[in-house]
Amino acid sequence: MKLVLAALVLVMVVGAHAQWYRFPGQAYRGAGDMRRAYRDMREANWIGTDKYFHARGNYEAAQRGPGGRWAAAVISDGRELVQRITRRGNQDEAADQEANRWGRNGRNPNVYRPRGLPSKY
Repeated sequence: MKLVLAALVLVMVVGAHAQWYRFPGQAYRGAGDMRRAYRDMREANWIGTDKYFHARGNYEAAQRGPGGRWAAAVISDGRELVQRITRRGNQDEAADQEANRWGRNGRNPNVYRPRGLPSKY
């Protein structure tokens, strides 16, 4: 357990490019961005919005900095892994991961925005 904790701290320090003190806050706020995108997707209940909300959540989290980008990757990859293991919803895993990477790399998530989605989202 101590070895895992030490490795996690090392990854955080190296990944944060000497701004290690900002990493946890960025990760926390990035996780909040991902949670908000998921909540908005459920609330919108609009056909064809899955990829848009994947891209938007990752985009907003990544804008927080290295910690947010890390949180987005962990949450997105974890979600896809769980779906793969449980064999639920993994038909479009490759497309979901592409949308995740698209947003995480700072690209405009509106590319995936379906026509007619209310401007609230």
